[in-house]
Amino acid sequence: MPNNAASAPCHAEYRWPAEWEPHDATWVAWPHNRATWPGRFAHIPDAFATLVLTLAEFEIVNVLAEAGAVARPAERLVGHHARVILHDIATNDAWIRDFGPMFLVGLGQDSELPTYVCVDWRFNAWGGKYSPWDRDDAATRRICEALEVPRFAQSFVLEGGSVDTDGRGTILTTESCLLDPRRNGAVDREAVARVLIEVARARHVIWLPGDPLAGDDTDGHVDQVARFVGPRHVVAAIERDTRDVNYVPLQQNLKHLRAYRDARGKSLQITTLPLPRPITFDGRRVPASYCNFYIANGCVVVPQFEDAADEVARATLEPIFPDRQVIGLPARDIIWGLGAFHCLTQQQPRPGTGSAESCAPPG
Repeated sequence: MPNNAASAPCHAEYRWPAEWEPHDATWVAWPHNRATWPGRFAHIPDAFATLVLTLAEFEIVNVLAEAGAVARPAERLVGHHARVILHDIATNDAWIRDFGPMFLVGLGQDSELPTYVCVDWRFNAWGGKYSPWDRDDAATRRICEALEVPRFAQSFVLEGGSVDTDGRGTILTTESCLLDPRRNGAVDREAVARVLIEVARARHVIWLPGDPLAGDDTDGHVDQVARFVGPRHVVAAIERDTRDVNYVPLQQNLKHLRAYRDARGKSLQITTLPLPRPITFDGRRVPASYCNFYIANGCVVVPQFEDAADEVARATLEPIFPDRQVIGLPARDIIWGLGAFHCLTQQQPRPGTGSAESCAPPG
């Protein structure tokens, strides 16, 4: 199938599925940038391999690992697993959630159309914070070539961790990130919403203030503070210490979530997840949050920070996902890179789960 790039998909025939819907695979990028984990990189390959091998028990894991020095540890640590596939694709860093493809699945109404397509948003390293980012920005094109699926290139800068969906047309995001002028210049909420409606098949956008967690370098990615876990159901991070810098911003998020409704006009069910106690490395606080979990076919992988709240997070998520194993994996070293398991993964949904009603245009 030719890999023709276009400005926007035939959006009437596609939708963006929720993360809990069936996957064909998970995509990750093997960590190799030592500057991302200064002083702690020696711990990262093993921690990352634990994530990959855990996910591989439930679904295929595609690993971007450029041949040579990057691929060698990947081959040694995870290449033996039957469900792990290594791809000779170069990256600058490991945060594939933000630079990888957004997969849209077909609604099945036109048998002549591909079953899914990839949206290739522009990536500029969170507003130009970390250079270079050229290989990350090119990774979606290379993934589309490997899959032989159409790629729809966008001029709009958008990181995958900045948006979340319920699979039914409601998108959750933050003003602090999507309206940041270092991404797309001076844009307003209406302009961004039009892009999400036209490209990501949104019917309704829920905007949170998104003041970043202490230590967050993404300008407030939503996957650190609030996540859809089911239709109308959102988990939201809270800080229990009223003196902590995160307390007021997270309470503001809760206030907004309680006032919002989804694309069908239904109020939201909200479950709260406490933050762990503050974690600092070399005097710098990191944005540790249990909201940065990843939902795979048979499991939910939850970051663990050697904190009493680790068990609270697992116990909170278990009844929400009764058909999945809620697995806590060590993330104290990983979070030194300022992200966790959701930031390190990108789901490839399974085609054939769409419906025209699920993303019909509003009105």
